[in-house]
Amino acid sequence: MWTSQLYGVESLRSICPSPIPKLCAMATTSGSPFAYHVFLSFRGEDTRKTFTDHLYTALVQAGFQTFKDNESIERGKYLNSELPKAIKQSRISIVVLSKTYASSTWCLDELVTILECKKTLGNDVLPVFYDVEPSEVRKREGSFEKAFERYENEVEEEGDLERRMELAKRLEGWKAALRQVADLTGMVLKNQADGHESKFIQEILEVVGDKVKRTVLNVAPHLIGLDLRAENISSWLQDGSNDVGIAAICGIGGIGKTTIAKYLYYLNSESFEGSSFLASIREVSEQPKGLLRLQKQLLSDILKGKKEKIHNVDQGIVRIKEALRRIKVLVVLDDVDQVEQLDAVLGMRDWLYPGSKIIITTRRKQLLKASEFHTVHEVIKMDNIESLELFSWYAFGQDHPIEGYMDYSKRVVHYCDGLPLALQVLGSSLSGKSIGVWKSALEKLKAIPEGQILKKLKLSYDSLQDDHDRNLFLDIACFFVGKDKDWTSTILAGCGFYTKIGIHNLIDRFLLSVGTYNNKLYMHHLIQDMGREIVRQESIEEPERRSRLWQLEAFDVLSEKTLNNIRLTGGYHEFPKKLRWLCWDGFPSTTIPTDFPLQNLVVLEMRYSSLKTVWKGTKLLRSLKMLDLSHSHGLVYDILDFSLVPNLERLVLKHCINLIEVPESIGVLQRLVLLNLEGCQNLRKLPTTIHQLKSLEELILSGCSKLYDLDNTKPPTSTQWKSNT
Repeated sequence: MWTSQLYGVESLRSICPSPIPKLCAMATTSGSPFAYHVFLSFRGEDTRKTFTDHLYTALVQAGFQTFKDNESIERGKYLNSELPKAIKQSRISIVVLSKTYASSTWCLDELVTILECKKTLGNDVLPVFYDVEPSEVRKREGSFEKAFERYENEVEEEGDLERRMELAKRLEGWKAALRQVADLTGMVLKNQADGHESKFIQEILEVVGDKVKRTVLNVAPHLIGLDLRAENISSWLQDGSNDVGIAAICGIGGIGKTTIAKYLYYLNSESFEGSSFLASIREVSEQPKGLLRLQKQLLSDILKGKKEKIHNVDQGIVRIKEALRRIKVLVVLDDVDQVEQLDAVLGMRDWLYPGSKIIITTRRKQLLKASEFHTVHEVIKMDNIESLELFSWYAFGQDHPIEGYMDYSKRVVHYCDGLPLALQVLGSSLSGKSIGVWKSALEKLKAIPEGQILKKLKLSYDSLQDDHDRNLFLDIACFFVGKDKDWTSTILAGCGFYTKIGIHNLIDRFLLSVGTYNNKLYMHHLIQDMGREIVRQESIEEPERRSRLWQLEAFDVLSEKTLNNIRLTGGYHEFPKKLRWLCWDGFPSTTIPTDFPLQNLVVLEMRYSSLKTVWKGTKLLRSLKMLDLSHSHGLVYDILDFSLVPNLERLVLKHCINLIEVPESIGVLQRLVLLNLEGCQNLRKLPTTIHQLKSLEELILSGCSKLYDLDNTKPPTSTQWKSNT
């Protein structure tokens, strides 16, 4: 069926409805709007093995990424879905108009799609009149007239009225497309280069070169702010020196690393004798023979389309060394993920011809510690103005929202929080939709992240090396974003996590960051949403079956985490035995009952409580690391026998305004690093054993106005004081 449609004499009925879907309704989430420089549209029966083949070879040898169906589509791929995507992702479409072009209904549908992309997306079109005149195409004369006579006869012969109207409408669309393409500035073989095909092809290459460079500048609406973000690396690429260098672009998933790399590549690749953009290194290298595929692509790109036969990675290394030593090249390695991949890149540096440059993109900070990098560029979020402009191009086809959509657009921009991927995906999905659909979509986003965004961001989570780091990420995403790093580490260490190395690994993958001044854990909210969605997917309908619960409506099934604003019935012994963190602000009793299960508790927070004594008895709590009783005004003297909590590290008694003294037993706490007594305005003296606290790093006494005799109760000399008494 497909062979007859592409190469044989086709009927109008055989292709209605059109096999090529509307392009303007399709969306791409690629980091760049272009995957190819050129898309070739041609009638295979006429020119595939002659003119078009020569033109294709010349384009490839000149360094243009060119899409031609028999070269660019893998065998078995469905042409119906691949061709429209290729048209949209090509900077320029060259339409080779030959005598039998109009006899192919497929070519005519392809032409309609190409012109739609020109109108809606600004893609360029270059008509090449191979063995026909523009007037023949415009007026449908000669072979074009014969083809359309056949189509019109089929319309008249169609007995079904509705189908006849469909065929007639499609026929008019083809006529309009031919008139439009004939009116474009094109190239005519008979009038140029004295009719010599080889000279004609060279002239086509010059025109394509000019159009490609102009198109790069014209796609700025979809590449907002990239000129500034890429300025330093672009200057380095264009410095004209013979230095061989490597630059890195890093950041979280979806932030635009690949977009910047492609932008730099398209702007600068023509300045090098050879160039190659190797996309998705991490993904491809994990596939069978993935490294070999990458080597073959690198060689093919550098050698201008020449296909080297290599059978294994070692042989590929030898061939690549030989190729890189001969010419100045620009190589972009996208999404480098492993140290071994980086070592291969750094090793490649010794093979490169003077003036050659390498750019890598990565989601891993750890890979960037090598001193061999000329520059490291961490991509930052887009600001609100840039975000609104980028979103508007995808949602409305212009640089600002249309009337009535500004407030909703700003809400989407706020949700995306400067992530270009999210702005592009949501802008495309909301394009052309009513206000009602926008409202519904925004409500849905509060509960369920958008699928394409989730899939992209989840790559960093999936790349974590083991379940330990993945579970640590999920716990932080669900419970600890915005919390103090040390406080969080203490809790999670009590739950069996190796928090120092685990948090380091999350920071390395740009899944987590730590505030420079406040030591709090931060996570882009879309990454946090991604983590929570992973947990939600564990059991969508039955929350009680999920490994973690955090939403207010899930408190009724909460078993071993936090309880807030809950009315409890029954005895305290019914609390879960594995409880690690208890936050109970406003605890109503004067002491914690003896049947309360505290044996595994790591953190106890009872701010604004009615406690007078934390607990009575001799229960030894070896796991307790943090105790916060701030604003508990009932505490006066006998707070706690601290020998029962020998591993306590942080004690916070802020604004316990009736506290007069701290028990002398505090001297046994050899692991205590923080003692916060801020605002204890009736505190008279510090315990004489305070000098025994060898690990104490911070003592906060601000607002303790009645303290006296500090000279005889000084903490260790290494302790940092904070006091204005």
